[in-house]
Amino acid sequence: MSEPEILRYAAFTEDPAGGNPAGVVLDASGLDDEAMQRIAAEVDYAETAFVLGVEGAARRIRYFSPIAEVPFCGHATIATAVALAEREGAGTFRFATPVGEVVIETDASDERVHATFTSVDPAVEAFDDVILDEVLNLLHLTRGDLDDRYPPRIAFAGNRHPVLVLADATVFDAFTFSPVAVRSIMDSQGWAGTISVLHLVGETTWEARNLFPVGRITEDPATGSAAAALGGYLRELGLVDPPAEVVIHQGRHIGRPSVLAVAIPARGGIRVSGTAVAIDAA
Repeated sequence: MSEPEILRYAAFTEDPAGGNPAGVVLDASGLDDEAMQRIAAEVDYAETAFVLGVEGAARRIRYFSPIAEVPFCGHATIATAVALAEREGAGTFRFATPVGEVVIETDASDERVHATFTSVDPAVEAFDDVILDEVLNLLHLTRGDLDDRYPPRIAFAGNRHPVLVLADATVFDAFTFSPVAVRSIMDSQGWAGTISVLHLVGETTWEARNLFPVGRITEDPATGSAAAALGGYLRELGLVDPPAEVVIHQGRHIGRPSVLAVAIPARGGIRVSGTAVAIDAA
């Protein structure tokens, strides 16, 4: 069988040099797990999305990083929806993901296709004190660096994301970490997504650094599942008054700025919006 067409999109940006690159295979029906993992490693983006066919009204989709399958990937979902809308026309798409059905609405009323996915129902759990201290130590941080208005938690909206909010912008910009050590603790805890480190820069505006060491990648430029998880975290802890909206800026620290818009309803899944632009394969 010949290799499928592999599309490349940058998500949560209008600039191919910004946002989070994702591979997209719109017809992966002939691929097995080994082939999808191989393609994801060759593409070498944080994730590549594979559309495997239709189940009822939904397209079955799976996501692979260069090293393993990932249960859900927000930026690759946005990229896939934009690619489909550009080829089939804007509208509503349904993806049957490993974590449940995700609905994506697309709109092409201006120059770009904009996409909004609604996450699975979010959940928030306690952060084990020993593991929290270990993570902070790996980032050369202390509990004194945390913003006491926003307690550390593990938030889920497709992937489990540790959420750490830092009080000081200088500390947020300057912290460093060993990718190997961070990868090790993430694997030991079963964190398939990112470690989400945030700083509040305005009443409803956040900046995020999402740690995701896979191969040459250390930080994720834009993380849709972490954005949804933050929305669930803010709602669960009563830190917003739904319906509410927040904006997340991410990727500045690695030279690929992105913007993620998050809508937090009173109940149900969190809505994450953005656009995506094709990357010239040449």
